[in-house]
Amino acid sequence: MTAGTPHADTRPVLEVTGLEVHHGARRRRRRALHGVSLSVAPGETVGLIGETGSGKSTLARTVLGLVRPSAGSVFIDGTDVTAHGPRQWRDLRRRGVVQYVFQDPLRSLDPDLTVEASLTEPLLVRGVPRDEAVARVRAFLPRVRLSEELLGRLPGELSGGQRQRIAVARALVTEPRLVILDEPVSALDSANRVQVLDILKELRATGVALVFISHDLGSVAGTADRIAVLYRGELVETGAARDIVGRPQHPYTRLLVGSAPTLRGTPADRSERAALRALLHA
Repeated sequence: MTAGTPHADTRPVLEVTGLEVHHGARRRRRRALHGVSLSVAPGETVGLIGETGSGKSTLARTVLGLVRPSAGSVFIDGTDVTAHGPRQWRDLRRRGVVQYVFQDPLRSLDPDLTVEASLTEPLLVRGVPRDEAVARVRAFLPRVRLSEELLGRLPGELSGGQRQRIAVARALVTEPRLVILDEPVSALDSANRVQVLDILKELRATGVALVFISHDLGSVAGTADRIAVLYRGELVETGAARDIVGRPQHPYTRLLVGSAPTLRGTPADRSERAALRALLHA
């Protein structure tokens, strides 16, 4: 199957409906998410865009069971996980159904474990025999453009780009249904950023559903099939990536597109940005 080819199973891998999340005590309650609904199909990459404080990380943490929603529902691979307890989430994670890639791989990878140990660990937790786990890891490395020479090294001995590809490989080696990537290229230089983005594009053909979280619309635009724009805890616009970039409707989306030099050639002029910000805060 090639990238872009529709998959036979079109049921959403992730389906979020009417999600509400509030933080703080009752008198000082702050709304973090309001009425958020989003779905991701097999083999689809959805970019989740928004500035710091827009609710991107809260949405990711809620989908992963780290935050309990005030209202709404979360389905992963057809299972309602909204009210899952710690034991149920532990079972779901051990089965490798959903995986998460952190922004900083140096923090997410155990500094005392070799690359081979880090990559085989999630398979061993699932009960895969060690020999089979090692073989699967070695077979997987070319897909993230890494060589077997790195297997004996520690994370501190790798470049930033290599570490992030190891983090991606660790998330994908279990063949998950859903992977959430939190700012996976923001800490990389341009060459490594392009390499990781190319790998993410190629992953579409595997059928895994990807949620690509970023504040950088330029990085997401060429990778995602659809883009969802979060502003102050609400999804203000969702659509095909080409439509969001080419014909943004919401003032906040227009501000994001106009401020991304990689999309428009030059950022929007100051008067246009000022007018859009005035609309947002009216």
